[in-house]
Amino acid sequence: MKIDVLSLFPKMFAPMQESIIGKAIERGALSFNVTDFRDYTTNKHNNVDDYPFGGGAGMLLTAQPIFDAIASIKERDETQSAGHVILLDPAGAKFDHQVAERLAKHDHLTFICGHYEGYDERIKTLVDEELSLGDYVLTGGELGAMVMIDATVRFLPDVLGNRESASGDSFQDGLLEYPQYTRPADFRGMRVPDVLISGNHQKIADWRLKESLKKTYLRRPDLLENRQLTKEERDLLDDIKTELAEE
Repeated sequence: MKIDVLSLFPKMFAPMQESIIGKAIERGALSFNVTDFRDYTTNKHNNVDDYPFGGGAGMLLTAQPIFDAIASIKERDETQSAGHVILLDPAGAKFDHQVAERLAKHDHLTFICGHYEGYDERIKTLVDEELSLGDYVLTGGELGAMVMIDATVRFLPDVLGNRESASGDSFQDGLLEYPQYTRPADFRGMRVPDVLISGNHQKIADWRLKESLKKTYLRRPDLLENRQLTKEERDLLDDIKTELAEE
């Protein structure tokens, strides 16, 4: 996958060179490039923003630097494309696990990070979709872009050390992930559940499903409303509710 980012603050993306993503870049599993779109302004004062027509508070990013920066990405690309272009915008659709999985199917993603009060609306003619992390406003799109990139590249082949890691994550199947433990089996009197060291794979699978349902019911019941539960899951959920009521 190729990832391009348009930003006024390229140095903010230094963490992208670390950890799992950094290793993926080193191995060539991921190409990552940040473009400072201020370099493309034709304004004699090197400005990338201006006052909004009609008045109002704040400044807007002007269209010209963004258009020319996107054009430069297309020129560098052998397919003459900027790929799937994403605008970071508080008014955009909410980013989540399913969106990350969908974005991972693209060969090339370009993120546009904004600042100031907003964008000249004509910039959106370059964009395939607008995304937001949630119902709040950040000082710029950089942090949002890093979160989206990190969540997305985890689905790429050979990025995670274990291919099953992503498939077992919370939200992957509409449930939160079950509790997990590692050695020692007894740490300061806190023991790992016996079922996990029983060697009985079916019982372990049953325990994990029930614990996933329990965690989701307690922490994110809204996820259960959007999930088609199997008969087994409905029965387990009834057991969980009964157990909790008896505590």
